[in-house]
Amino acid sequence: MKKKRVIVGLSGGVDSSVAAYLLKEEYEVIGLFMKNWHDESVTISNECPWLEDSNDAMLVAEKLKIPFQTVDLSKEYKERIVDYMFSEYSKGRTPNPDILCNREIKFDVFLQIALSLGADYVATGHYCRKSSFINSMGEFTHQLISGADKNKDQSYFLCQLTQKQLSKILFPIGHLQKTVVRKIALEQELVTAEKKDSQGLCFIGKVSLPDFLQQQLKPKKGNIIEVPCDFSSYVTQQSTSKSLSQLALKISYSETDGKIVGEHQGAHFFTIGQRKGLGVGGNSDPLFVIDTDVKGNTIFVGQGKNHPGLFRHALKINSGDIHWIRPDLKIKEGEKISLEVRIRYRQPLQKATLYQTDECLYVSFAVPQSAIASGQFVAWYQGNELLGSGVIS
Repeated sequence: MKKKRVIVGLSGGVDSSVAAYLLKEEYEVIGLFMKNWHDESVTISNECPWLEDSNDAMLVAEKLKIPFQTVDLSKEYKERIVDYMFSEYSKGRTPNPDILCNREIKFDVFLQIALSLGADYVATGHYCRKSSFINSMGEFTHQLISGADKNKDQSYFLCQLTQKQLSKILFPIGHLQKTVVRKIALEQELVTAEKKDSQGLCFIGKVSLPDFLQQQLKPKKGNIIEVPCDFSSYVTQQSTSKSLSQLALKISYSETDGKIVGEHQGAHFFTIGQRKGLGVGGNSDPLFVIDTDVKGNTIFVGQGKNHPGLFRHALKINSGDIHWIRPDLKIKEGEKISLEVRIRYRQPLQKATLYQTDECLYVSFAVPQSAIASGQFVAWYQGNELLGSGVIS
């Protein structure tokens, strides 16, 4: 009986290397490396990490005796990820390029290429799992489950996947601990066995974000305003009696709400919750960005990680930005559901209630959350299963 074909996204890292190894026994495996960047008009880094990664991926394929190819997706990556990042930051929003890369590149463009090459599935080295069952209509329903290694769980980065995409994806290492993955790589003498994990943008490498953004978003001097804790406490206390729609709005400040403590090079280079890069010292507690005004080119900061201006009771997702991985569990207008959510990778899950209205979805937290920024993704879970996500308005 002919084996089914799986194309593995070999990134040049240990995780995808072991994923390919584990699949060899059961499937016909082909390694495919994604080249996502070579546009010299926008420099990502002085280094060329993709060259090293591509070479490592090729060496792994040779060791495993599987076919290997490189595919150039740099045009699609620039159009769908980089241009979107510039656009969002210029509006004072905070995009997540890794989530976008998975939705737009790995499991859209790359998946279509794999299918055109006769693949039955694509596979990656993500630390997450997939489960499937047949529903009452006799159709397969696919579930996205957190990785067994809680310290490495990457389900959040896949929060925009669809049922159609999940039907074609395998996650060979999702049931393993990272230590076991490295042990397997060492036993098989894979060149990536002791290679450090990538810290940069999806399949690109380490990026100095301010330097990157300054190539398209020009520096523009503006004031840094420090807002005292007592002012923000007053505003926060006033908000507790407001409606859910009002609670979901971020607190906006004006220059009269505090004092000028410094100068910055562009409000669009900063995000809520940011600590580094402000260049203002002499305080008993570090300063954190609590609000940005891109139009007025002003940054508002507060002292200490417990500054009340950092916290919000709720957030809003516009109707066009709501995504359910499990559409069968989607709540209808006027309904609500208690789940657990996270607004950033590796954040512990937080108890929350989702409320669906005719125009949007509200997420109300049991405990106010810090550093919620527009453009980020919020993902909601039921136990270990990721049910859906949305872009914070």
